[in-house]
This record gives sequence, structure tokens and C-alpha cells, in this order.
Amino acid sequence: MLNAAAVAEGHARIELLRRNLASVIRGKVEIIDLLITALLAGGSVLLEDVPGVGKTTLAKALAKSLDTQFRRVQFTPDLLPTDILGASIYNPRDGSFTFHPGPIFSHILLADEINRASPRTQSALLEAMSEGQATIEGHRHPLPHPFLVLATQNPVDFHGTYPLPEAQLDRFLLHLNMGYPDQKTEVDILFAQALEPPIDHVEPVLSIADVSQMQAQVREVQVERTVANYIVEIVRETRKHPMLKLGVSPRGSLMLFRAAQAAAFTAERTFVMPDDVQRVAVQVLAHRTMLSSKAKYSGLTGDQVMREVISTIKVPV
Repeated sequence: MLNAAAVAEGHARIELLRRNLASVIRGKVEIIDLLITALLAGGSVLLEDVPGVGKTTLAKALAKSLDTQFRRVQFTPDLLPTDILGASIYNPRDGSFTFHPGPIFSHILLADEINRASPRTQSALLEAMSEGQATIEGHRHPLPHPFLVLATQNPVDFHGTYPLPEAQLDRFLLHLNMGYPDQKTEVDILFAQALEPPIDHVEPVLSIADVSQMQAQVREVQVERTVANYIVEIVRETRKHPMLKLGVSPRGSLMLFRAAQAAAFTAERTFVMPDDVQRVAVQVLAHRTMLSSKAKYSGLTGDQVMREVISTIKVPV
């Protein structure tokens, strides 16, 4: 049973991780908190924004802050599924085949510019992201636990890119947009990078055992039935909203449930409040919907429609 002492101990660890990430990525407190939420909920993250705002740096800073196996794959049009999953290599001496695991067999996989690879290669991550295993040449291979995919993509320069299909977008727990820093923060970044990148000084502050323990504790965070009903009401509203052609699936409900538990844990609580649901709902649900033609012509975004949906649902007291 989760108690206040365990939550306080977990919060102290989270603060160490926050400090590490904030020393590298300045002025993005909310993004850092959401990334930590995804880590504790055991879900993958899609970081999307223009080049140069720190997407890859943030992913690398998280990996360096954890004492884990980390691999980075630069996605390109000629990348093959075997380049990610691995393959059996023939040994001519004895005629045997030996399986050589690919970079997916790590705790954290950074899929850089994921939309530049072909749909066939992108789909190689589907099973891994949802089930924590990979089926290769008919054999199932369990992935290390915990397993987290941090994928980046640019919303500009679409020439030669392949938009992620809805089935794969639905596997990402969170969809985050970094955004530009404010003027003061950008000046601070200039001086912070004057001599050498701050990421070079990042040291691990959490072990794999720490992360696994906190992920297990997040599952024990209490969720009242009224809060669960609130989650489902938000999701059901997306299925009938006039500005949405496709609403959120039951998987989205479960993802929001898990993310809300993690958000409560990071706030040093043993129970979920409606505020926790609202804090993560847009980033969990918006990328699981499809805008109607009217919404697109009106210039609306998925985030804007999702905020409108949330505002129409009565908050449980």
C-alpha cells in the first residue's frame, strides 16, 4: 500500500532529476515535469517542434540522468526495420545463425526525426512501445524494463518525410511541443553554452531500480471513481465533438488514467485530483484525435479543441 513516506522519498528523487534536466534545458519547467510524468507512467513521448529548440538535447539529458542503457537512432529514408530490431547473422564456419540485437534493446531509445523513416521502419516500434517486446524472425524477445521511446520530429520541411500513422501516434503517451524560450532565458542560454555544453556535466541521479520502484508506486496511487468518470466523460466528449472527425479510443482513457496517477505522484500525493487530469489531458489526448475539415479551415489546432472539450465537462467536487 502506497503511503506518504514512500511518496516523499519518490519526490526527493524526482527533485534530483528535475534539477539535472533544468540545468540543461532552461525555461521549460512544464515540459520537464511532463517528461518526468511520462517516465513514471511508463509511456513513450513524441517531442515535436522546429529545429534547434532542444528536443534531442532534452532526451539525451534524461538518458544521462538515469543509470540506464541508452541508444540513439537517426532515422533516415534508407533505415530498415532490422537496423532497429536486429537480425540473425550467418556464421560460415559452422553454418549457424546468431542473433545480434539492435538498438531497441535498451532502456531508453532516442528515435531522432522519426518521420524521416519509411512507414515500414516506423511500424517496427509499434509492438515494442505497446507490449515491451519485439517479435523478430518469429521469436519473441522481451525488452529491458523499463523501456521508453523518446521520438523527435520537425513540423516543418515535410519534403521526403512520412507522417506517423494514427496507430503509431496512439502508442505515445504524451505529445509535447517545446516552443521558443523567452528573451531572458535565451540570453542565459548563450552564456551557459559559452565554454561548453551543460549536458557534458550531467551525471546519473537515478538507477534503473529507482525508476522501476517509482513506476510500481505510481500504479498504487488512488483514483476515486468520480475522477475516473471525469476521465471517461472527457474522452467520450471527443467522440461526438463537431470539430473532431475521430475521437479518443479506450486506450486513450487508460493512458490519461496512468498519466494522472504519475502527475499526482510528482505532486507528492497518494491520490489523484481533477487538477492532475487537467494538467496532462491535452498532451495525452490531442494527438489521438483527428480534426474535421471545418476545424482545419477555421485554423484550429488539436490542442485548442481539446482545451474546449475539457472546459465543457463538469469537474467533480
